[in-house]
Amino acid sequence: MLKLIRLEWKKNHIGKYIRGAVIMAFVLGLFIFALAFLGIANDPDGTLDAAPGTDVVSAPIELFTSMAFLIYTSVMLASFIVSAYKDKTMNLMFSYPIKRQKILASQMAAVWIFNFCALTLTKLAVYMCVFLGTRTMQSSFAIDFDMGGLSFYLQLILKSVVIVSMSFIALFVGMAMKSSKATIITSFLLIFVTQANVGDFTMAGDRFFPAVLTVISFVFAALSIYNVENKDLI
Repeated sequence: MLKLIRLEWKKNHIGKYIRGAVIMAFVLGLFIFALAFLGIANDPDGTLDAAPGTDVVSAPIELFTSMAFLIYTSVMLASFIVSAYKDKTMNLMFSYPIKRQKILASQMAAVWIFNFCALTLTKLAVYMCVFLGTRTMQSSFAIDFDMGGLSFYLQLILKSVVIVSMSFIALFVGMAMKSSKATIITSFLLIFVTQANVGDFTMAGDRFFPAVLTVISFVFAALSIYNVENKDLI
């Protein structure tokens, strides 16, 4: 499986995705630093313009990193898998003496591992940027994280798992509709469902929702490779 994953990274020129992730991490860090320390999130009178519960600095960090990497993961899945079906390059892969399910699983794993690592490192970099900024500047947001505690890193990893895994739902929709665009559009819809507020109601802060969503995501991942041995190519 590891050889197949490395083959997928090489075949799809993973270097360009690494560059994209680095650029995105830099932009996110710059944007959140500006939100926290340069006053762009403040009203004209200098008070923070934020809904109740989102006046802590972890709220914009989690929101914007999650949005960016859910879309980025879905774009990669669309490129690695859905486009491979449409361009018929999957025909060549399926001609190898390897089960189709294993090939498809390796493609999904290649994207998942890359984006999990990228999202985790990006969050760490952004949190570190904010942490260093608090040493010399006053943050508009309340600082609600402790980078010296184990729970901080456990939550960071678990939240990254949830966000990256959600892309499997988008992949399932894209494969069912035979469309890369459907994969990406579904990722936007997932952002609205999981991160948006309807009045005072939001699922973003629910304790049980991430666990349920992760289970659902892996069910969709299993459905994406189920019976692939007998399915016709797109």
